[in-house]
Amino acid sequence: MNRLPGSTYRLQFSRDHTFTDARALTGYLDRLGVGALYASPLLASGTGSNHGYDVVDPTRISAERGGEDGLRALLATLRERGLALLLDIVPNHVGVATPAENPWWWDVLMHGPASRWAGHFDIDRGAGPLLIPVLDADEDDALQKLTVVGDELHYFEHRFPIAPGTGEGSAQDVHERQHYRLVSWRRAAAELTYRRFFDVSDLAAVRVEDPQVFADTHATVLRLLREHDTIIGLRVDHPDGLSDPGGYLRRLRTEIGPWKWLLVEKILGVGEDLPASWPVDGTTGYEALREVCGVFVDPDGAGLLTQFAAEHTGEKRSAHSVEDDGRHLVVGQILVAEVQRIADAFRAGPGADAGLTGVDLTTVTAADLHDAVGELLCGFPVYRSYLTPAIAEGRAAADVAVGVARTRRPDLAALLTGLYRGLVDDPGSEYATRLQQTSGMVTAKGVEDTAFYRYNRLVALNEVGGAPARFGVSVPEFHAGLAHREAGRSRTMTTLSTHDTKRSEDVRARLAVLAERPADWADRVRRWSVRHPLPDRSLELLAWQSLVGAWPIPADRLAGYLNKAAKEAKLVTSHVDADADADAAIADWPSAVLADTELVEEIEAFVAGIAGPGRSNSLGQKLLQMAGPGVPDVYQGTELFEYSLVDPDNRRPVDFGARDRLLERIDAGWQPPVDVDGGAKLLVTAAAARLRRFRPELFSGYGPLPAQGAAAEHAVAFSRGGGALVAVATRLPEGLDRRGGWGDTTLPLPGGFDDWHDMIANRPVGSAAPRLGELLDRYPVALLVRPA
Repeated sequence: MNRLPGSTYRLQFSRDHTFTDARALTGYLDRLGVGALYASPLLASGTGSNHGYDVVDPTRISAERGGEDGLRALLATLRERGLALLLDIVPNHVGVATPAENPWWWDVLMHGPASRWAGHFDIDRGAGPLLIPVLDADEDDALQKLTVVGDELHYFEHRFPIAPGTGEGSAQDVHERQHYRLVSWRRAAAELTYRRFFDVSDLAAVRVEDPQVFADTHATVLRLLREHDTIIGLRVDHPDGLSDPGGYLRRLRTEIGPWKWLLVEKILGVGEDLPASWPVDGTTGYEALREVCGVFVDPDGAGLLTQFAAEHTGEKRSAHSVEDDGRHLVVGQILVAEVQRIADAFRAGPGADAGLTGVDLTTVTAADLHDAVGELLCGFPVYRSYLTPAIAEGRAAADVAVGVARTRRPDLAALLTGLYRGLVDDPGSEYATRLQQTSGMVTAKGVEDTAFYRYNRLVALNEVGGAPARFGVSVPEFHAGLAHREAGRSRTMTTLSTHDTKRSEDVRARLAVLAERPADWADRVRRWSVRHPLPDRSLELLAWQSLVGAWPIPADRLAGYLNKAAKEAKLVTSHVDADADADAAIADWPSAVLADTELVEEIEAFVAGIAGPGRSNSLGQKLLQMAGPGVPDVYQGTELFEYSLVDPDNRRPVDFGARDRLLERIDAGWQPPVDVDGGAKLLVTAAAARLRRFRPELFSGYGPLPAQGAAAEHAVAFSRGGGALVAVATRLPEGLDRRGGWGDTTLPLPGGFDDWHDMIANRPVGSAAPRLGELLDRYPVALLVRPA
């Protein structure tokens, strides 16, 4: 049986950070105390890819990252250090941005349905030639710019194959003879004829439900698992995009065996659990992120911040209504082709049986059917259901979806009931499969990539897996969540930052302080926004929070972030319909703000006031994650305070040399202050990681540990290991300071023992109920352990 690592460390591989670079880091990772390197996808991806999720050839290890020889050398070095490797795989899609780099896609473009690989892709063959949306908006003009170069068709830097025997005549004549048609990028939303990852046309979906496709896409990864026991398991990207996630995972588990670690990137709603039939160890940890970060948000700040957001934007909107708008925007403008394909599948499948659905489709217009499908997709309260002929899970989500849809569109109630019956009574149909695949896309694009950039009362809550409608997490809810994790999914991963989070854990920790001073924050934003307005009022709320959350931040980084955020919000500009004036104003805003000397002085003074409490929150988050149930992951660089925003900002190079030097000082006995250098966070991370690695018996079980006294609400603590380990963190530090500190508040420890040692402050704790004012006088956190 594989023993799980005590913790993992996520590294983003690219041509700028290769297997050789990772080998040089293994000594540092070993000393840090982590048990495994958690790697971004390592198969061959698009040239220059900084993430690896655009795999172009699943049969090869990326040459840019070091090739298979480099990977083998890395595995050997990890093994020497006693470290493992967790691999990230991408079964849902492959990269097709540069067709010549993807041999399967190139062959499909050249040979059409006759290609050996045609069945590997989810292509609507009944719709005619494959549409490739790469031309400019003026399609007719763009087609005149096609050229024939040898046996290829070129459109500027874009290259496409020419089918054998079709290369005679003008470039336009040649184009008309191909198995594909180059079309304007604007046609992708409504007319695309292949399934893709969300709305990214450069990522074409593959049909891993087909055993041959599964074998072809997984052969290299499975071979590596068999050959190298240093590879401890797999992290599966975006399983919700698959036609049958449960079936896929059961097949994968059969291939890798019962003891390999198997994690899924599944975004769970509040209170949602993984399907019981999935033979996995857990998720990548976003539900833990919500709980751990949320417990540091002061619920008393909700009223004023909600009121201020309504005042500033001129709209009193709930988070749910903003999310609903986002979903409807996505089905109406971005995923139109996907909605139509579902409607067509219903008409050809379950909808053809009026006895099953209760609907006579001869009386239903195409527009009403399209609208009904879109409405049903928007009604899902979570990403998706998992209804199949063999196993039906998530039925409650479908029940909610149809109820919500009928409430919104009572005029379509009978048709919506028919769509629902087609889903639950014929779950093996193409219609049911596509509906469930697409509902997750609607939630991801409509909520996380739209609403989370619009509803900006406190953006620390607007995170992947987050619930902005819920203003933080109470201490009882926090404990219930961690106890549930220990009882049901103790082998799951937990996280605070990833390559996909909207902002780093430390930005969130600092912004949480705003909930403790809402009136002060609202007053400043009112004044600052008059001085430096933006084209959209909700964007102003996001911009000022991002500025102080990531301060100090140069203008170019902030401008890049705000450009992306505004386009995701889709209020005054968007990726599809860019507004030049709005884009220019947004691009100029950071420089204008940072050039305002008087304002910069005020911002610096304000950030100085929240930075200390923010660092306290950061240390508390890190300790609770590192010591709590599950296997904690440390995203690259976040063992120090790290104030980054959404990708690509969170994929900037990490100064590992600085981290290594700080760790050497800590190992020499240095007790770092809680300051901007971040040594205190490194100390907390290393103390917990080392303890998990070398005393794993301490990290089982879970019990809340209540403090006693007037300031008890400012402590969150738990015990593990049969009462031999205690973690305690300070919450709501500004409120604690305002009330004069801990006073007589104590923390009674398990068993009444007085032989504890604080692994962070490195000192004995000789009391069975220490005063928190003394226990936390050096650091706002403590990790207490009894002798082995």
